[in-house]
Amino acid sequence: MKKLAGAMTEIMVMELGPDAVLDRLSDPFWFQCLGCVLGFDWHSSGVTTTTCGALKEGLRGKEHALGLYIGGGKGGASRKTPEQIMRYSEKAGTPGDKLVYASKLSAKVDSSAVQDGFQVYHHCFIFTNSGKWAVVQQGMNEESGWARRYHWLGTDVDDFVCEPHKAICSDGKGDVLNMVARESSDSRKTTAEMSRMHPDKLLAELAMAGMKAPLLHMPGRHGILTEDINPKRMQNTFIRTFERQPEDFETLLGMPGVGAKTIRALSLVGELLYGAKPSFRDPARFSFAHGGKDGIPYPVDRRTYDTTAAILEKALNEAKVENGEKLKALRRMAAFLEVPAGHRQLH
Repeated sequence: MKKLAGAMTEIMVMELGPDAVLDRLSDPFWFQCLGCVLGFDWHSSGVTTTTCGALKEGLRGKEHALGLYIGGGKGGASRKTPEQIMRYSEKAGTPGDKLVYASKLSAKVDSSAVQDGFQVYHHCFIFTNSGKWAVVQQGMNEESGWARRYHWLGTDVDDFVCEPHKAICSDGKGDVLNMVARESSDSRKTTAEMSRMHPDKLLAELAMAGMKAPLLHMPGRHGILTEDINPKRMQNTFIRTFERQPEDFETLLGMPGVGAKTIRALSLVGELLYGAKPSFRDPARFSFAHGGKDGIPYPVDRRTYDTTAAILEKALNEAKVENGEKLKALRRMAAFLEVPAGHRQLH
């Protein structure tokens, strides 16, 4: 699987260029199909970690020749991402500090600014020698056992804290504290302004407000309770943000020690004191690659479908893999194409 992943990626770089690989990896359905072609379980959350791992290992030693670099991974490996980015950047001549910032902030957004009940545990950062980048990361909801995948494409990110995602892939939606929604603009501005206020003034205003907070139900965790924003517990955070004087929400979010609980509390305080309501719209998006045989959301476009299959078959034929692996891959493709179009099922 590592060899096949590496060979297919080499062909894409050779025919399309390294930047085009980023564009494809940021598409959740293309990424899912890649995992299926490599033979990983289509219905498992593990397809994210295994596909990223196969790509990373398949390109090992070829990064500089291809101009394509992959850092990060699952658990402890994700914490090594900044070090890996800087090491690759030194040789590639890319702005390592900017790439590290993109890596850290994208992880912070999906773990703190988008509070959907999924704890991010996998972070994969892909970039090219031109300085362009993409992110594939995944979170897990321990109570439900379901996973949610987050895709980023650097060229599409105009603002890290306003609708920055290329896509979020999920099997369900719920009520989410979404501080990067476009409609959370006032809440982001107010939250940043409050972080610059002197702690004594802010604590006094909180006390005057009487802490009559509404109960906000969040998926996969208990609701926001008044003790979550207890003024005494928030004092150290207020002091830290006041000393730093973050100029905007993005700077506040990127501060060490500012996590999900701080953002949740400050957003609620901003609503209580200043009426700046945050968004609770789930940012997960759904799409389709070729339509469905049942006509939902639209009938299958046969020409596009066959073109996709032909491109994959061409890539597999040219892949630099051992005959046994190539034949197995071609057999899977041939078996799929032999099935009548109306009966094909692409998992």
